Amino acid sequence: MGASFEAFGLEPRLLQAVQEMGFDETFPIQAEAILPLLEGRDLIGQAHTGAGKTLAFALPMLQKIDRSTPGIQGLVVVPTRELAIQVAGEFEKLARHLRVRAAAIYGGQSLRTQIEKLTHTTCNIIIATPGRLIDHLDRRTIRLDNTSFVVLDEADRMLDMGFIEDIRLILQHVPRDHQTALFSATMPDEVVRLAQRYMKTPLRVLIDKDEPTVDTVQQKFVRVDENRKFHALRSILDHESITKGLIFTETKARTGGLAQLLQAEHYRALPLHGDLSQYQRNQAVHAFRTGKTSLIIATEVAARGLDIPRVSHVINYDMPDEPKMYFHRIGRTARAGETGTAISLITHQDEDGFRQIRKMTSSSLHEVTSKLSHENGGSTKFLLPPRPSKKRPGSRFSGGRRRQPNRRMREFMRNRRHRG
Repeated sequence: MGASFEAFGLEPRLLQAVQEMGFDETFPIQAEAILPLLEGRDLIGQAHTGAGKTLAFALPMLQKIDRSTPGIQGLVVVPTRELAIQVAGEFEKLARHLRVRAAAIYGGQSLRTQIEKLTHTTCNIIIATPGRLIDHLDRRTIRLDNTSFVVLDEADRMLDMGFIEDIRLILQHVPRDHQTALFSATMPDEVVRLAQRYMKTPLRVLIDKDEPTVDTVQQKFVRVDENRKFHALRSILDHESITKGLIFTETKARTGGLAQLLQAEHYRALPLHGDLSQYQRNQAVHAFRTGKTSLIIATEVAARGLDIPRVSHVINYDMPDEPKMYFHRIGRTARAGETGTAISLITHQDEDGFRQIRKMTSSSLHEVTSKLSHENGGSTKFLLPPRPSKKRPGSRFSGGRRRQPNRRMREFMRNRRHRG
């Protein structure tokens, strides 16, 4: 059983909000991280999405806000718009009885709207994606002179998405004596180097190893030809009792195409990928949370950071390039002690990576050899855009187009010189 939140000496109004949110006891990452962060320690937390890490840093940050000091005192940097909105929502719930507000700063929303939020006297915390935050720093609509607490959330995904140079630039605008917390599902060498450069003797809290715990996930796989995958998927959907299912594809084009094919077969399915507008993405996530749709077809990057409870099934329509991403995907089911099911469609193209996955886990993976893999039906090979060719072994999974890491830094420094 976890510790009680009362044990941390949090102010009563924060505890009241925690209780109203339905939390009685801490998750492991919260039990290990909250007190050191309250004491001002730098901290590295290794925990996957859904482990409860938002409260682990949000409660100390809210507790440490000095309401007599104006400006941004707390900064949380996240990789995606969806995660920015989600984390800001958690802050708002926790701060409902405080005179502190948190603003989500992300691309796709009006700068004017964000500036209006930032000018509010109680806005002391921002949750920002790197690109939009740098836009504000460039325009000087955000200043980090009073920022004393910085959280880098999902650091490994920011590395994969090419944001590490942006993070370095952002940290140059924060006072040197600030407190830093870094949370990541895995610890690639570049994330470790980032921590060594910007953190002061950090405490390391290891909740998850590089392979997230998947003991409560029933793992199945189907060997199938690429041009038979859609029919195998239909059979899975018809035979499994899926209440909420996340279906992963490799590209945005395949995500949209597969969602359309499923909709044409009268399945309640919606796509989630980076080419949708923010409104469309918000609507898809809301429909999934509330049960209006039972299936989300997503790319890894678009789904990153979404913490949706009671996902019964994760289906790998396309397998990830990086084996560790398999475990992060299937870890989206079986949250909070519940059970879940993961089903992967394995083609000849996936065999090498799948062998690596099986070596990385002691859990059993059960092959489905029934009619799921042999159902009759026409080919869908040409109805979906083709999968990209596999990357070289050992290459990082990026989930999308790589950014030029130094472009923003060059533009920012050039504009700064011009403005004197």
